[in-house]
Amino acid sequence: MTAIVPTGTTLGATVEGLDLSEPLTPEDTDAVRRALGEHGVLRFPKQVLDAALLTRFGSQFGELVETVLGSGGFTEPGVPEVDVLSNIIEDGKPIGLADAGQDWHTDLSYNNRVALANILYAVEVPVRDGEPLGRTEFQNMHAAYEDLPAEIKEEFGDATVTFDFNKFWDMMRSERGSSRPPLTPEQRARTPQVSHPMFIRHPITGRYVLYANPGYAVRVDGLREEESKELLDYLFAHQLQEKYRYRFHWTVGDVLMWDDIGTLHRAIGDYLPTERRLMKRCRVLTDGTVG
Repeated sequence: MTAIVPTGTTLGATVEGLDLSEPLTPEDTDAVRRALGEHGVLRFPKQVLDAALLTRFGSQFGELVETVLGSGGFTEPGVPEVDVLSNIIEDGKPIGLADAGQDWHTDLSYNNRVALANILYAVEVPVRDGEPLGRTEFQNMHAAYEDLPAEIKEEFGDATVTFDFNKFWDMMRSERGSSRPPLTPEQRARTPQVSHPMFIRHPITGRYVLYANPGYAVRVDGLREEESKELLDYLFAHQLQEKYRYRFHWTVGDVLMWDDIGTLHRAIGDYLPTERRLMKRCRVLTDGTVG
């Protein structure tokens, strides 16, 4: 029997009683989807999966996306929907894309068709002095929207924001020790700028969320540059308040599924290059454009 145990904080719940190596029943799929909207971040502990099983789990919630990096990315051999995230070096080459030290963002907000959910599976987790390293942190964008001043919601209720993949990629490349290569002209051409509503009605909860995020949002459409910067700076500072934050500490075998519309996230790079971390990821698309 499936049980959903909330953390009691702004986000997060543990889903007990599900073996993700087996197909979900329609009832369990519906329960997980509802819980994703309600709690934002779901932990499925003690899972044993390969890439094919990970994609089968994810595809029960929608179409999976292949990496924007194409053949130049770090994906599971033969399974282009599964990204390998790791700091491990073998034969002098990284086996995965380093994700340590990321700034706050929402995956695929730079896409016309945005992500509904991220699914990350912990294969190796660095531990020091008995404590797991490399936590992932989240911000609650349902709560951030609800707490905005009424005049902001009214004035910008129909506003759109431009998102740019290159902003985040170039920022991550500037991090010390980054193994990210520069984007090729072909890769940049595959990720043109797109616009999405500043406030999106969530497809599961039906409530509005604040969708602009520091990782990819570059301007508020229709405003002068200085006005756009002022508003985005305000929104970013507002949505990153501590009261909206949830910190998740990994254990080997954890599958973490999070809402990519109602949350922001970042990875904490508090481990050394010699402290091995290996994660495998797939991402679920929305049914269509949102807004």
